[in-house]
Amino acid sequence: MTAVNQPASTQLTADEIFRAHEGGKLGIDVTASLADSRALSIAYTPGVAQVSRAIAEDSALAVKYTWAHRLVAVVSDGTAVLGLGDIGPRASLPVMEGKAALFKRFGGLDAIPIVLDTTDVDEIVETLVRLRPSFGAVNLEDVAAPRCFELEARLIDALDCPVMHDDQHGTAIVVLAALRGACMALDRELSDQRVVISGAGAAGVACARILLAAGVGDVTVLDSRGIIHPGRDNLNPVKAEIAEVTNLTGLRGGLPEAMRGADVFVGLSASTIPEELVAGMAPKSIVFALSNPDPEIHPEIAARHAAVVATGRSDYPNQINNVLAFPGIFRGALDANALKITDRMKIAAAEAIAAVASEDLSTDRIVPSALDPRVGPEVAAAVARAAREDGVA
Repeated sequence: MTAVNQPASTQLTADEIFRAHEGGKLGIDVTASLADSRALSIAYTPGVAQVSRAIAEDSALAVKYTWAHRLVAVVSDGTAVLGLGDIGPRASLPVMEGKAALFKRFGGLDAIPIVLDTTDVDEIVETLVRLRPSFGAVNLEDVAAPRCFELEARLIDALDCPVMHDDQHGTAIVVLAALRGACMALDRELSDQRVVISGAGAAGVACARILLAAGVGDVTVLDSRGIIHPGRDNLNPVKAEIAEVTNLTGLRGGLPEAMRGADVFVGLSASTIPEELVAGMAPKSIVFALSNPDPEIHPEIAARHAAVVATGRSDYPNQINNVLAFPGIFRGALDANALKITDRMKIAAAEAIAAVASEDLSTDRIVPSALDPRVGPEVAAAVARAAREDGVA
């Protein structure tokens, strides 16, 4: 989940943060009347038995008469939490509660945190398969790479419901939306951009894939050892796959070689970018320095050379925040009764976000505010249409 930082003038104190989290951030609202004995008899015994018998005879009725179809399971093993790393399931629970709250606020969906005390992919898959009757979709959260790629793929195969790892695809969708906005603001074509992505973890790999699928001309990805290319040794299977479809010009080396003359930089690692590397990019470059809480380069320094600068922070323009994407994506997938979330649905979500931004577009507003009430419904509608077009609804 993208962290939301505060301007210096509104810095939060430890006391108010801990007070707000006392007892957790979630509760359960009762939607049925329990005002008198008759209402109690309808909501629970003996009335509920009629509903249970009907579902036993026709399991499809569970969609209408339970909350499971509209319930998102927010699942984590606590191995890659925000910028904190592997802090375990219990320490990750406040983050998952927050994610569930965002689902409700921005997508109108109920969500329940499930933190698992295991990092074994087989055990996680088996657990969620057995829990499947209790929820309608799975949002994987804060699972470390490269295990997250296998886990997501296994769950998509094993479950007949939407599954998405938000650290991968939520980030990628908003980055694509922001790049579309930046290109529109600068009157450029997406296909003409040479993009450099620093970071080959969950977000970096997903960004590379979605940008290529959306028609970006050339993408170069770097990890801690430099540019990923087919000739490099010791590439894991995910990086080897990325090497085959990126870096079309055959660059070798590190960030200085990759960024020289590049149109776009996307920072998704903890690295620090010297000012001279941004100065050496193409004229009117685009810089997305997305590491939180400290961007790869300070936005004010990047703005000396780049025409568009975005960060993950709320105290500077152009905040790249996953909350623009995931509530509407899951809402649209569930509205369409989708069995899975496809690439077309992800790109449709990015296009919807960019369309909202286009109504008031500038180099300082390439994406809408994370609090813009138009975003969730527009994304949901676009995703539902794409699901029907893809035949997964």
